[in-house]
Amino acid sequence: MRLYHAAAHDDPCEPVRDLIGRDDVAAAYAVQEILTVRRQEAGAVVVGRKIGLTSEAVQAQLGVDRPDFGILFNDMAHRDGAEIPTGAVMQPRVEAEIAFVLGDDLADGPLDADQIRSATDYVVAALEVCGSRIAKWDISFADTVADNASAGAYVLGENRVSVQDLDLVGVSMTMTIDGDQVSEGTGAACLGDPVTAVRWLARTARDLGRPLRAGQVVLSGALGPMRPVVAGQTVTASLTGLGSVTASFR
Repeated sequence: MRLYHAAAHDDPCEPVRDLIGRDDVAAAYAVQEILTVRRQEAGAVVVGRKIGLTSEAVQAQLGVDRPDFGILFNDMAHRDGAEIPTGAVMQPRVEAEIAFVLGDDLADGPLDADQIRSATDYVVAALEVCGSRIAKWDISFADTVADNASAGAYVLGENRVSVQDLDLVGVSMTMTIDGDQVSEGTGAACLGDPVTAVRWLARTARDLGRPLRAGQVVLSGALGPMRPVVAGQTVTASLTGLGSVTASFR
């Protein structure tokens, strides 16, 4: 399999849409599931999900028009202020998000906005380091879904805030690389409301047989455009009401 070989040999591959169809959602998630099971068999532990393509700006960058999701594994997680090897993520790009940490399962019930808020233990500022196993980020929707929604790594801030105490839609984000502002946006950029994005994920994940569970992290989607990063750079995102989160790359 192209994506499996690319990850194993650190060698980006050609797109896979010629094999599974450019817009075949079921086939793309089936490939993602196969690769997820292989990672679990190798010892990786699922610790959450990431939602991708929630921002119109990011959708425009990648030429797609709908959200997707991928799996977060334990070896993707980093502390605030961490140094991340750029070689750990292929063709890394960084974006700023609001992360939800769940206190309850989201497996039963209506999975509406009220239930999402009630099930959330807290929210924090987050950086997602996206990566593509596909050469030159030449991706269609099916390509990125099959490639685990281009998940690479993530960093969570330390300031934990109750979702009840924050206007998520009104959160304002700025992201800098080495002190220069490179991205900005608000919570409204994430499907209009980050809770809406998590609601979409909860329902989709349940439908696909892997519902969200208590303790899991959900990266709810970019609040502004992603930016490429290289070794030697430091990225900081500041989100109103949530504080900042920083990662350096080596």
